[in-house]
Amino acid sequence: MTIKEMLEQISTNTLEKIRDAQDTGALNDIKVAILGKKGELTSVLKGMKDVAPEERPKVGQLVNEARAQIEAKLDEKLKSINRLARAEKLKRETIDVTLPGKRKLMGHRHPNQIAVEDLERVFIGMGYEIVSGPEVEYDRNNFELLNIPANHPAKDEQDTFYIQRSASGESRDDILLRTQTSSVQARIMLEASDPTKERQLPIKILSPGRVFRADEVDATHSPSFHQVEGLVIDKGITMADLKGTLAQFAREFFGEKTKTKLRPHHFPFTEPSAEVDITCFKCGGKGCRVCKGSGWIEIRGCGMVHPHVLEMCGIDPEVYSGFAFGIGLERITLLKYEIDDMRLLYENDTRFLNQF
Repeated sequence: MTIKEMLEQISTNTLEKIRDAQDTGALNDIKVAILGKKGELTSVLKGMKDVAPEERPKVGQLVNEARAQIEAKLDEKLKSINRLARAEKLKRETIDVTLPGKRKLMGHRHPNQIAVEDLERVFIGMGYEIVSGPEVEYDRNNFELLNIPANHPAKDEQDTFYIQRSASGESRDDILLRTQTSSVQARIMLEASDPTKERQLPIKILSPGRVFRADEVDATHSPSFHQVEGLVIDKGITMADLKGTLAQFAREFFGEKTKTKLRPHHFPFTEPSAEVDITCFKCGGKGCRVCKGSGWIEIRGCGMVHPHVLEMCGIDPEVYSGFAFGIGLERITLLKYEIDDMRLLYENDTRFLNQF
C-alpha cells in the first residue's frame, strides 16, 4: 500500500469516527489517536525517510492536506456537540415565570450586635477610637498590670480558664482566656508609653470583645460573654469627666430622660471606684418589675485609673490621670430589650431573633 493510499484510508476512517462521535471526550480520543505524537498521521511522517527525495514534497503536501481536513471536521463536530449541549441545558433549565416564587429566609442582626453598634455609635460621636485585642492573653496583661496581684481571688482557677500555667501558678507569662477586656487597656497604655510606637498619649478608646469566666450557665451567667471597656488618659482628667461621659452615654443609648448615679465600690485597677446605676427606662424611676421596685438599674463599674496601674504601664501618674469604665454588653442588651434570660441570646432561634 502506497503512502497516498494509507493517507486516504486514514482520512476516510477518521471522518467516519468523527461523524459518529457523541461527545467531546470521543472527539478528543480521535484527535489523540490520529494527530497526537504517537498518532497515525505522525507515524506516516516518520516513514518519509523511506520515500524517494523527489517524492517527499508531494507526500508532505498530502499529509498536510489530510491533517487540515481532519482538524476542520473535528472543529466542526465540536461546535455541533457544544451547540446541542447548550440547547439541551437551556431546555432543562427553563424557568416558568408564572410559577409562584420561593421565599428565601434572610439573616437578621443579633440583638447583641445591634446593641454594640448603637453603643459604638455613641462613643465614636464623643471622639473615642474602637480598638480590639487578643482573646488568648498573658497573665501580665489580664491581671498584673491591672493591679491584681498573684493571690487575688479573681485569679483562682474556678474563675479563669488557663491554657498554660506554671507550677507555682503565679507566673506573669501564664496564658489564659481573658477574663475582661481591660487587658486591651493595658496593651494600649504600654504602647502609648513607648516612644518608638506610633500610638502616643493621650488615649481615648473603647474596646468591645468576648471574655471568658468559669461560670455555670443560668439566666444571668455564661462562661463566654461580652464586655465593652472604655479608657481615657490625659492631663487633668477628673471624676467629673467620667460622670459626664456616662451620663451622656445613658441619655443617648437609653433615652433623653435617663439619669445616672455613682455608688462607691472597689475595683483593684481604679481608685476611687464606683458602680454605675441608671434610672429604669421602663418606669422612669418610679419602680417596676424590671428594676425590682427600686427605680434604678445597675449597668457596670467605673473609676479613676489607679496611679499604680499608670506607673506599671509606663505613664507618669504625676502628669497624667484618667478614667475607665466597663459595660456588660449582654446586660444592657437584656435591659434594653426586656429579655429575662441570657440563654435566649445564644440559642439562635430565629423566632426570637426576628423580634429585634
